Amino acid sequence: MNPQKIKRSVEHLCERKVPIFLWGPPGIGKSSIISQIAREKGIACIDLRLSLLDPTDLRGIPFFDANAQTAIWAPASFLPDGSIKEGILFLDELNTAAPMVQASAYQLILDRKIGEYKLPDGWAIVAAGNRESDKGVVFRMAAPLANRFIHLDMEVNVDDWRSWAISSNIDLSIISFISYRPDALFTFNTHSDSKAFATPRTWAYVNEILLSTPEDDLLMPLISGAIGEELAASFLGFKSVVKDLPDMNAIFEGTTTETPTDTSALHILCTALTLKVNDETRTKELDNLVTYSLNLPGEFAVMIIQDLRQRNIELDYLKSWPLWMKKFNTLLR
Repeated sequence: MNPQKIKRSVEHLCERKVPIFLWGPPGIGKSSIISQIAREKGIACIDLRLSLLDPTDLRGIPFFDANAQTAIWAPASFLPDGSIKEGILFLDELNTAAPMVQASAYQLILDRKIGEYKLPDGWAIVAAGNRESDKGVVFRMAAPLANRFIHLDMEVNVDDWRSWAISSNIDLSIISFISYRPDALFTFNTHSDSKAFATPRTWAYVNEILLSTPEDDLLMPLISGAIGEELAASFLGFKSVVKDLPDMNAIFEGTTTETPTDTSALHILCTALTLKVNDETRTKELDNLVTYSLNLPGEFAVMIIQDLRQRNIELDYLKSWPLWMKKFNTLLR
């Protein structure tokens, strides 16, 4: 399932407090989706890395109550105590936890309690982990524990990532490069010994590297350390054409028809032009943009229009729209 379908599915199941397990390779945003759901709903989210816990950490520590002459289990302080009514308890890396820790989670997941602790009614449980085929250190999940979840397999989706990247202000060159090379978003290969490989997570690291404005001699080794040397060289070569782009303000003002010939430059330009459109863009400027796109190769003219449509930008009323439709209508999906 793509990330958007995963997000919608988790939202539905969390409403019913049905335990969910998200499966997927490393770095594709499983934990980010859970935190995003919690943030959008205005509820709490507790992220527990079960691989760091001992079996007694979940159940709590026993101590002797002299008055009652009995042993009492003190619940773990990191579990929801009821002071916050609604939230998601996210059990990340569940299948990398030792079997005894997984066993400790049985009762909490199915019965919403463990020992003397009871999970508050407003809290949902979501777990996540990598697949056994992902070369991670994982323990096979016991059938009784697996049967306590609805299992959802999450996959990388370029369109979903692009929407997220735009809303998260990821560097324009990164968004454009992934549009140009969709295969570069996720390059994890279980048969490769490379320490660095591209995932949505490591592309976010590349964004942080660019924001840190390192010296030129550091740029290649830093980005190589995030996504691998070969892909870093390809990305930096792609990024180098930015200086050759025409003036975008002149395009919106309708005072230039200059168009790049380099494919990389065209990808960056089209992405930049659509991102520049917002609620304050005047009708005349939008009309000039559509007019300008008539000078572009068909695939790039369509790229601009599809991006604008995806953002619900109305185009039908523009003077240039009938001409655009006459020229490129057969290319629209």
